[in-house]
This record gives sequence, C-alpha cells and structure tokens, in this order.
Amino acid sequence: MSVMEERDVSNTENIELELLLQAIFLQYGYDFRDYSRAHVKRRVKHRLMQEGLKSISELQNKILHNKESFEKIVRDLSINVTEMFRNPPFYKSIREKVIPVLKTYPFLKIWHAGCATGEEVYSFAIMLKEEGLLERTQIYATDFNSHVIHKAQKGIFSIRNIKEYTANYQKAGGKESFSDYYHANDELVIFDKNLNRNIVFAEHNLVTDSVFAEVNMIVCRNVLIYFNRDLQNNVLKLLHKSLIAGGFLALGTKESLLFSDEERKYKVIDAKQKIFKKKYE
Repeated sequence: MSVMEERDVSNTENIELELLLQAIFLQYGYDFRDYSRAHVKRRVKHRLMQEGLKSISELQNKILHNKESFEKIVRDLSINVTEMFRNPPFYKSIREKVIPVLKTYPFLKIWHAGCATGEEVYSFAIMLKEEGLLERTQIYATDFNSHVIHKAQKGIFSIRNIKEYTANYQKAGGKESFSDYYHANDELVIFDKNLNRNIVFAEHNLVTDSVFAEVNMIVCRNVLIYFNRDLQNNVLKLLHKSLIAGGFLALGTKESLLFSDEERKYKVIDAKQKIFKKKYE
C-alpha cells in the first residue's frame, strides 16, 4: 500500500470514528466525543477484532441496532484499570496531610468519581476505618458504567492479585493485617460487608451529568487523562462546584490542574501525589 493509500485509509477511519461517536450519543445519550482519540481508536479496534468486523461503519450499524453490542462498546470505552491501594505513596500522603483536617469535621462526604470496579473505594474505606473516620463518613462511589458499578457493589475480587494488594496496603501505611478485611477461598476474595455499609454506589456520568453532591473530598484519579483538554476543563469545573470551601481534590499522578481554568482556585497540598485544597472564596 502506498503512502497516499495509507493516508486515505486513516482519513476514512477517522471519519468513521467521528460518525460512530456521534451515533452513540444520538441513539443512547452516552457522550464519548471529547474522549482522547488515541484511547477511543484503540478500544474500538479491539471491539472490531472481537466482533470479526472489517470496518468501523459495520460496527456502528451493529451498535445502533443491537443493545447488547452497544453495552459491549461502553464497557470497552470505560476506564477500568485499578487495584487496591494503587500508588501507595498517595495513601501515605492522604494519611499524613489530609486525614488530620478531615478529623475536624463532625460528618464527612467523600466522592469517588469514576470508581470503576471499586478496588480504590474499598482501599479508602479501610484507611478511613483505621483512622476512626469510616463511621461518620458517607462515601459516594460513581461511574457511568452500570456493569462495573454492580461489580463494585459486591466487593468480590479475584484472589490472584491479593499478594500485590497486601504489599500495596503495607507500603501505604496500613495499621492492621490486610487479611482481616476479607474472606478468601481458592478463587475469590470477599471484602467485609461492614466496609461498604457507608458506601453508596451509583451511576453518574462526568461528561453529561451535573453536580453529584456537595462533598469534603473528591477522589478522581486516572480519569482525566482519557479526556481532551476542553472536556478536562469542564469536568474540573464540575468537581470544583461539588467541593465545599477547604475541600480536597485528588487526581492521578499523570494528571494536573496546570493550565486549566481551575488552577488558581486550589492550593497545592502535595504536588507529586496531585492532592489539592479548594481555596476559600
């Protein structure tokens, strides 16, 4: 294939991709149009291979006429890379720099936005329990993908990652034995139901929905990296509106407030771990 032919194929794919995202939005109301194109193209090509289809146009036709195919592409486009106590230094920083402030409140509301299958939500619940805060904290764990929310609600995970999770917990400053928080069999790990007694799992779309609740802290880690700059700005505005004055925002290590419209509205608490505090107006 010549360079010109390759360019034509790439251009056609890009057009098909734009039409696919527009079709999904018009038909189902899910808006992926401002997601990172590299992420979307990679996941769509994965779905093409799984379905045995030759073009994005064929995939579009199938998605528009088959709800099950639509649900599969939504799961593909969801961001579900997560683990217990992911990036342990983040949790150590929260314990040292944020928890002392949270302890001054009589009641807390914490929002995990884009919680995926819930591993980090349970990690946070364990940390709050060890710091004596879980009983007076309402945690909201949200994601636009109903499939992963249902899985997160169950608190059941594969046992194959438990050694890594235990090591993460210890590095994160865990104060007990990690095994005290779950029951295990040969294949699965089931977390203590007391951990999710104060967790509300719900569907919420950061792209299309409005303010979810007024909260003391928002954890939205490794979600913004999949959005383009305009969408990042819109989501950061939504998160800012959802925080009380003096509330905390935690982003992923590859994410930043730099050059965003919201940058000046926060004080940096930990630049490396991307923890910020909303300034008082």
